[in-house]
Amino acid sequence: MKELDRKAYIAEEAFMILHAGEIPEIFLHSSLYYLTEDPEGPGLALEADEIFLLKQSVVKRYRAIILRDLEPENRDKSIYRGLVRCAVNWQRLLKFCSREHFNFTALQAETAAALHKFLRQELADVQSNRRFSCVNCSQEEVSNLAVSLGILPAELPDGWEKLCSENKQ
Repeated sequence: MKELDRKAYIAEEAFMILHAGEIPEIFLHSSLYYLTEDPEGPGLALEADEIFLLKQSVVKRYRAIILRDLEPENRDKSIYRGLVRCAVNWQRLLKFCSREHFNFTALQAETAAALHKFLRQELADVQSNRRFSCVNCSQEEVSNLAVSLGILPAELPDGWEKLCSENKQ
């Protein structure tokens, strides 16, 4: 097989993982199977750097879906899944990074900043009666997410607790 063809196969699979659904690890395993074992696939013996590229695509996809659910502009869009899905996907990303020995500190800082921004905007919008809270999880779940992002709950914006599902009237 030509090197150009090989790179095209890897690039196509990495692209598919980047645009996969909510659980990119499933697409990673599908891609690995297709590239190496599938009778209809190219039958490659993947190099470590090629597998690494595919695994990086998983991290990038998780990053995209986590930040999507922390973007205030997405709250009323059909793509929005809420803080509860953000927390689930953050935990999946952490497990993946731990298993694969990927450093996630930059992602952690970026996600922590996005959570702060989201909660500040949500509080401002709810307090000004522009919208009802879209926070679809409990105080405990928000607190757990914050802690896993390296934020103490006391460092979250004042009044964030009022946004949570158990406090809605």
